[in-house]
Amino acid sequence: MDTLSYKTVSLNAATVKKEWFVIDATDLALGRLASRVALVLRGKNKPGYTPHVDCGDNVIVINAEKVMLKGDKMDNRVYVRYTGYPGGQRFTTPKEILAKRPAELVRRSVKGMLPKTRLGDKILGNLHVYAGPEHPHQAQNPREIKLNEI
Repeated sequence: MDTLSYKTVSLNAATVKKEWFVIDATDLALGRLASRVALVLRGKNKPGYTPHVDCGDNVIVINAEKVMLKGDKMDNRVYVRYTGYPGGQRFTTPKEILAKRPAELVRRSVKGMLPKTRLGDKILGNLHVYAGPEHPHQAQNPREIKLNEI
């Protein structure tokens, strides 16, 4: 048998081919959107997926202000953060986040689905979220994809 045909090929930073994708978040469920975006950012939809390498693609999410949460989650879900000071626990709801910074809600959801490591921080840099339909990445020739095509 030819042993070379069984060799496992691992990607590295030099051999990764990155693409740009645009996803329109209009009327999409936040969790489903975030899980699919995290999958593409991580590169798990590619045959050459390598866990310790940033082999995912760049994703642009537009219309983040039109994302939806089903049921009472818009008012009842609570995001908690801590300032570092005694009594510094702060609580916000998705409705408050959407009112102030709509792109932050999608970014925070995707961040929660990525690894909590230096690689996860680097992968999150490949995500670009915009509240409206316009984005400044036309020069990269992004390809528009639907959520169920991933």
